[in-house]
Amino acid sequence: MAQAAELELRGVSKRYAGQREPAIHGLSFTVPAGDVCVLVGPSGSGKTTALRLINRMIPTTSGDILLGGRSVLEREPKELRREIGYVIQQIGLFPHQTVGENIATVPRLLGWHKDRIHARVTELLELIDLDPAEMRERYPAQLSGGQRQRVGVARALAADPPLMLMDEPFGAIDPINRGRLQDEFLRLQAKVKKTVVFVTHDIDEAIKMGDRIAILREGGVLAQYDTPREILTHPADDFVAQFVGADRGLKRLALTTLAEVRLIEPDTMTREPSANGALRLPRETSVRDALSLMLTADGEPASVLDDEGNVEGLLTLALIEQMLSDEAAEAPHAGAGAGSSTVIEQTAEGGR
Repeated sequence: MAQAAELELRGVSKRYAGQREPAIHGLSFTVPAGDVCVLVGPSGSGKTTALRLINRMIPTTSGDILLGGRSVLEREPKELRREIGYVIQQIGLFPHQTVGENIATVPRLLGWHKDRIHARVTELLELIDLDPAEMRERYPAQLSGGQRQRVGVARALAADPPLMLMDEPFGAIDPINRGRLQDEFLRLQAKVKKTVVFVTHDIDEAIKMGDRIAILREGGVLAQYDTPREILTHPADDFVAQFVGADRGLKRLALTTLAEVRLIEPDTMTREPSANGALRLPRETSVRDALSLMLTADGEPASVLDDEGNVEGLLTLALIEQMLSDEAAEAPHAGAGAGSSTVIEQTAEGGR
């Protein structure tokens, strides 16, 4: 498997002919090899333009872009694009080619032997949890939207690129399948560890998917570049604070799983079943999801289960309130936001 490559943008600007304002202005940030960087911002902030500059679909006005320490401006564009996976919202599968033929597009262009291509298609279909024997000869019209999107990801991975660009890849999928595809991609990324630049307009998706987030303001200016937790805890300015939302305390809870929470120990819990929590949640559950379920159950505590299904500890609303209070105390300059009790009370009211 090819190693992921570091991506660096150095003062990149793009001004289209006849336009007074630039689409991208002085954009600089570095994506470490193997990280997912999410570009997010309002319409007109240049998110898709940035992707198209990286793979040289359009020329830069100024600045430089380095992939693996080498300027992409020194590369022949067609050759460069064959080394960069690209996934778009519309998927773009060729309708008159089978799933296998679609995935094999770039390896064929690179002149791979047909046996190597066949093996790679099989490997990728298994990686995205589609049965090669069943799916290889199907056509895109015979697939669900979620299946087509997974095939699009497999096609982008086919030549084992060091970098993947993803332009709102799940934007056209319904919310339930969108969440499943996000989870599947994160599972896949944990295996392949590609450097990924992922565009979305949805801050919740950015927080879930990104190791790092670049928030762009109108005109393609970088407002903040940091980890999701740091952006939620320390927004750089009022624009960032407003963009991530007044509920950023709750959004922070989505970044923490129950496995990371200091729970009430089992040996301190009463043996009454109701006290141990009628809700039984796996330790991989996010604190935000746990809070939602607990409020639906009128604030009942939840038993947290280990990998063997045994009770690891007890989660209560008081513990979650304390978590939010501790984070607020650590970030006194994070901008306006609700306190811990207020956040939970507002959530409870919103769910009734």
